[in-house]
Amino acid sequence: MAVVTTSNKSCAVNPLKMSQPLGAAMAFMGIDRAIPLLHGSQGCASFGVVLFVRHFRETIPMQTTAISEVDAILGGEENLEQALLTLHAKAKPALIGLCTTGLTEIRGDDVEGVLKNLRAKHPELNDLAVVHVSTPDFKGSFEDGWAKAVTALIDALVEPPRKSPPSPLFQRGDGGGISEMPQVNLLAGCHLTPSDIEELREIMEAFGLKSIFLPDLSGSLDGHVPDDFSPTTLGGSDLEWVREMGSAEITLAVGESMRPAAAALEAKAGVPFVVFDRLTGLDATDRFLDLLSKISGRAVPDRLRRQRSRLVDAMLDGHFYFGKKKVAVGAEPDLLHALSAWFTEMGCEVRAAVAPVHSPVLERVPASEVRVGDLEDLESLAAGCDLIVANSHGRQASRRMGIPLFRVGIPIFDRLGAAHRLSVGYRGTMRLIFEVGNLFLESVGAPFMAPRLDESIPCHAGRPGGLPLREA
Repeated sequence: MAVVTTSNKSCAVNPLKMSQPLGAAMAFMGIDRAIPLLHGSQGCASFGVVLFVRHFRETIPMQTTAISEVDAILGGEENLEQALLTLHAKAKPALIGLCTTGLTEIRGDDVEGVLKNLRAKHPELNDLAVVHVSTPDFKGSFEDGWAKAVTALIDALVEPPRKSPPSPLFQRGDGGGISEMPQVNLLAGCHLTPSDIEELREIMEAFGLKSIFLPDLSGSLDGHVPDDFSPTTLGGSDLEWVREMGSAEITLAVGESMRPAAAALEAKAGVPFVVFDRLTGLDATDRFLDLLSKISGRAVPDRLRRQRSRLVDAMLDGHFYFGKKKVAVGAEPDLLHALSAWFTEMGCEVRAAVAPVHSPVLERVPASEVRVGDLEDLESLAAGCDLIVANSHGRQASRRMGIPLFRVGIPIFDRLGAAHRLSVGYRGTMRLIFEVGNLFLESVGAPFMAPRLDESIPCHAGRPGGLPLREA
């Protein structure tokens, strides 16, 4: 169990933390035909748009109530009302995700009261779902905002189950499964990329399961080219699907941060849940597939068994280069835990672990200490390490220390394909082994270097690896 400490500096240097409104806004972008609306100054939304555009390299449908200095003093209710009416008339979204910021939170705007009065004055808004989430950016982090938004979506949209309670999950009386596949909810943590979510959907479809993902970035931020411009998100979880989540047999939550949302769904609709703190690594994926097999009543498909065999082979190929390597990881709590546990399984030592905020999962990080701090703390703890793992803001420390950087999380703006990074399941774990293993191979002083087949080492028949046969 790691000891969690907090940096006692008076200021953050090269911050690792990102604000709650950005996390909530990205969660709302996992809903089809949605628009995140930041209730605050125009600069808050502008910063978020720039960050997401640089990371995803896609159009980001984020809007703002544009609170000015005068509005901050007299109140921004009129700005909020005008923004909602304008977006409803021009963009015609199915959902508006309303995220407060530090400015409006400090002032104490009664957002719920404004929404209630607005619907009474404008009945044409009755067909518009407006989900409000309190996300002051002076507390919490990106992961907290995402988790709050998912919980708010469940509280506002999920309806009571419309069918009789499902049969007990692990009791199949006929021994042959069931005629109709059960519906399964999956609550995706903010550390999952669009490709991660798509991979999990394909795995669940391989078992014949009907799945509902919340949020679903694989449809909205997966980098596809649309046929026409839309001011809202282009894909994601349909609102009707979200409303049907109360009729599922079970909820699978990926990431400890999704536990409150899963608990809220259970309290509202009686759907039991299981939390997977990570889906990266052989053992974690095995446990996930074992549960899917029990839910569906089907054996693990041959295709997934083949992927597992490839992962085991990749682990054998890569363990020479991972063993005894010292790693420094700085990321949001769920991602920090997932990567640190995987590095440890591969034989590495997590010498430094830094998270932006406290979380219950930090105590389970396989390191002697987890520091709640910034990237300067990560740099000071990374002395003597072989690899730094952080977002693109860790590149300066990497250059100063001469330590390779493996980019994870958000933002990644100096590399292409951030949305297509895959790190879950058998295939995602295998890709991680190759990507990180190649970084270790490029570094100086790798513990084992495979023989090179080039002109300097002649290849002799009868001896693998081009090594000469021992003479009698």
